[in-house]
Amino acid sequence: NINVFEEGVEFLPANNSRKVEKRGPKRWIVLLALVIFFILLSLMVGILVWHFNYQNAWVQKIFNGYLRITNENFIDAYENSNSTEFAHLANKVKEALKVLYNGIPALGPFYKESGITAFSEGSVIAYYWSEFSVPQYKAEEVERAISKEYVLSLPPRSRALQSFNVASIVAFPTDARTLQTTRDNSCSFSLHARDNEVISFTTPGFPDSPYPARARCQWALRGDVGQVLSLTFQTFDVAPCDDDGSDLVMVYDSLSPVEPRAVVQLCGVYPPSYNLTFLSSQNVMLVTLITNTVRRHPGFKAEFFQLSKMMECGGHLTGVQGTFSTPYYPGHYPPNIDCTWDIEVPADQNVKIRFKIFYLVEPHKTLGTCTKDYVEINGEKICGEKLQFVVSSNSNKITVHFHSDESYTDTGFLAEYLSYDSSDPCPGMFTCKTGRCINNALRCDGWADCTDFSDELECVCNSTFQFTCKNKFCKPLYWVCDGLNDCGDNSDELQCSCPEGNFRCGNGKCIPESQKCDKQDNCGDGSDEAWTVPCTKYTYKCLSGVCLSKKNPECDGKKDCSDGSDEKNCDCGLRSFSRHARIVGGQNSDEGEWPWQVSLHAEGEGHLCGASVISSTWLVSAAHCFVDTPRKRYSQPTQWKAFLGLHDQSKRSVKGVQERGFKQIIRHAAFNDFTFDYDIAVLELDKPVEFSSVIRPICLPDSSHTFPAGKAIWVTGWGHTKEGGTGALILQKGEIRVINQTTCESLLPNQVTPRMMCVGFLNGGVDSCQGDSGGPLSSVENDGRMFLAGVVSWGDGCARRNKPGVYTRTPILRDWIKEQTGV
Repeated sequence: NINVFEEGVEFLPANNSRKVEKRGPKRWIVLLALVIFFILLSLMVGILVWHFNYQNAWVQKIFNGYLRITNENFIDAYENSNSTEFAHLANKVKEALKVLYNGIPALGPFYKESGITAFSEGSVIAYYWSEFSVPQYKAEEVERAISKEYVLSLPPRSRALQSFNVASIVAFPTDARTLQTTRDNSCSFSLHARDNEVISFTTPGFPDSPYPARARCQWALRGDVGQVLSLTFQTFDVAPCDDDGSDLVMVYDSLSPVEPRAVVQLCGVYPPSYNLTFLSSQNVMLVTLITNTVRRHPGFKAEFFQLSKMMECGGHLTGVQGTFSTPYYPGHYPPNIDCTWDIEVPADQNVKIRFKIFYLVEPHKTLGTCTKDYVEINGEKICGEKLQFVVSSNSNKITVHFHSDESYTDTGFLAEYLSYDSSDPCPGMFTCKTGRCINNALRCDGWADCTDFSDELECVCNSTFQFTCKNKFCKPLYWVCDGLNDCGDNSDELQCSCPEGNFRCGNGKCIPESQKCDKQDNCGDGSDEAWTVPCTKYTYKCLSGVCLSKKNPECDGKKDCSDGSDEKNCDCGLRSFSRHARIVGGQNSDEGEWPWQVSLHAEGEGHLCGASVISSTWLVSAAHCFVDTPRKRYSQPTQWKAFLGLHDQSKRSVKGVQERGFKQIIRHAAFNDFTFDYDIAVLELDKPVEFSSVIRPICLPDSSHTFPAGKAIWVTGWGHTKEGGTGALILQKGEIRVINQTTCESLLPNQVTPRMMCVGFLNGGVDSCQGDSGGPLSSVENDGRMFLAGVVSWGDGCARRNKPGVYTRTPILRDWIKEQTGV
């Protein structure tokens, strides 16, 4: 019998099913672990990113510098970078720099190489660049380490440098704009001046083509040992200065382009008359051109020569009076120089110094007062730009010390020393509190002839001609109620309306209505007698044909003609802001202050003359600006460009400035280029100009308009700031006075015609000059509107005593202007 057995399978009860599942962690534990994992992963990635992108980010650092080799003598072969002598000494210098840097923990690990660019005398000065590859986070530490001055200490086994003494090793961070000059020699030049030799050099392509775009050029200038160099830019026209990387010319008192030895930084355009002469302190100079734009400009033409180094600066000055100035004045004084003048006048006198010109301006602001270039007198340091001022001593002796540091220079000062009696410092004259002496006639005349206003304090005003301000200043009566705060406390503009039953005169005076039109000039300006009269050349003629006896009624804000024609076409002569109080003396104008002022540039010569806007298409200027010479046909419109809305000659491309050519130039047919009679011209623009806050027309006066003697008028322009001096970059303004025509003719006998007027001061001081020709003589009339009183014409010198400037009278030529232009 076969027994069959079934295999038994046991099933567990359903409520025990967990016993057969695998055991594992709870879900929240798993989630927490995942979160921690991802946090750690992110942290690790961040550390790696920082490590590779910052900790391990390397930057190139290049430093320019120079060092002195004390036991070598300079030989001519060191000037030639291709000579074997140059290469031999350069290798020694490079080895010395390597030894130096390797001995400095902050520098050694990152040093790559050095290059020697030049040598000069003293005993031998080597100019070099050094390159470092530095982790980003150590860049500041490297800059701090290299900024120190070192003396090389050689290791015992440095056989290559035995008997090689190096001192005064200095280096500075290289301007990023000059980096390419360290190795690229495609636009590098070396020039050496000899005795009685003037060497010229220009930017590549000058003047026929613009200098290359995005280039790095340099000129190493040398003279003989014991000499210094005088460098002058005769023509300078590069791209305008701006903040986004303009083209730049730098001049260094060194053969290495290091900022602490920079003499000047130039960009933009300078007129030919501008003073661009610079001196070195030694026999080398470096000129660099860095072009960061693709603008088309001709560049510069320069010349240099050598002259003997000044062995003494200053000295002992004696006598009753004399003059002295900074070295090489009016050129820029050299860097790194000290001068001391010990001045002594007779024992029974005191001494004072009058600074006639004073320019010690640094382009970069520094902490403290006068820490760079300065004049020191009586323990006080003076720097910056100053108007004429006086410093005195309580004895017959005074010491003047002048200091110039190693960098940027200026034109310096021109001064005179004078002896005086302490009991009467200004014999027969008024003494300003500043020590300046002025004529007694200028005391209490309403004009601040003393820079501290002391000549206008404690005055008793002449009630016939003057108004007494609340602050006790005396001002001309015709300034009262003219819309301008002439007093400074606005008291001349208060109470400018008359009580009921009174008539307010044009000069602000109030008279009873019964005195109006009584055939007597009760106002003093004829405004109460503005009835119709027979027409003459001295009366204003309305469009209706009626003539008025009122003086200068046009555009005064009052309807004097029954047809209103005297107030038509009056959108002129107004500025977008009110002007400052009147001041005597030329000074920088504000941008947009003279919106009708135009700068006329002759091709290849820069600014030569001024002009005035009278409409959107016409300008007024002087005829003598357009007289042909054997060299150039100035009468041709194609030779000129007009810049309207211009304020700074170095910024002709800024927003707001409009450039125009000319369709035609019309000189007065009667112009005499010998006597300058009828010296006027009108210029038609090749396309209309757009009026703006900085471009507006000036009002043209009627042919009957008068500008009385004593009236204050403004002259503006970019001309010379002193006779025989240089032109200005910033538009200058000066307030002068109309001089009686009889006096004018007596001062300039047989030279003044009825088409001319004298404006200025009989004692000189403020005047137009070369480069201002053709510009406006702007007169404030009535409600503050400006009229073109005249055109800058000629003069005997500039700002001389009893030699006022001569201007073309525009009222007399008003009809001619209308005939030519329709304006």
